[in-house]
Amino acid sequence: MDIGRKIYYDKATGTVLVDTGERSGLVVETTQEQDFEAYKALAERTPESVGVLELEYGEYREDFGRTNGYWVNPKTLEIEFSYPDPNVDPVQPQEPVFQKPLTERIKNVESESAGMALELATTQYRLDQAEQEQANLLLSLVEGGVL
Repeated sequence: MDIGRKIYYDKATGTVLVDTGERSGLVVETTQEQDFEAYKALAERTPESVGVLELEYGEYREDFGRTNGYWVNPKTLEIEFSYPDPNVDPVQPQEPVFQKPLTERIKNVESESAGMALELATTQYRLDQAEQEQANLLLSLVEGGVL
């Protein structure tokens, strides 16, 4: 069985309190009540002050592998990641800049790119048709002795 991670966060700030991680093999799904009993960071809180995101197994795996921090945006209730800036000295601490997951942004760019390619192909098809019509009209004029 494969179980995705649960991310428990402070509803007011978005700070991650507990990330249960992904599990597979001989594992059992836990309830939120069981998690509140099992994790000290949750047991110290009132359930009303804590939100939870339940991710599918493998969801955002690449983002979690590349991130240097993440939180849950309290306004959108979506996970956002911070990624290390390769242009900054790694010894110097970096302020996290949270943003939508790179994997989602890449999918959006690919989708937009596919849409633009389709639009370009449609435009090219229309242009080819117009050129053919122009050539046919010119041929008609020549054959009719107008030109």
